[in-house]
Amino acid sequence: MAARIMAAARQAASINRISSQPPLTQLVHRRGLAGSAGHGPPKVDCWKEPMNPGNWKEEHFVIVSLSGWGLLIFGGFKLFSGGKGKTERMNFIMKPSILLHK
Repeated sequence: MAARIMAAARQAASINRISSQPPLTQLVHRRGLAGSAGHGPPKVDCWKEPMNPGNWKEEHFVIVSLSGWGLLIFGGFKLFSGGKGKTERMNFIMKPSILLHK
């Protein structure tokens, strides 16, 4: 019985606390710890400051990073795959209006 009375008292106190605040403060969204624009150095294009990736725009950093990884993987593939196989070179002689195989 005492538990029910205490629960009802807590509920009444919380309703009273909520209703005592003005309605405008109930509707205002609080951002808490969310970051806002304008903090830190301005972001620049990667070709304007190529030696400082920390100041690049995010999309430029992604493009340059993916291109670098692609180059690294492709170069490694070419290096470790033994290069090209044996290719046969065909020599052609140009004659007026005909091509002859040598």
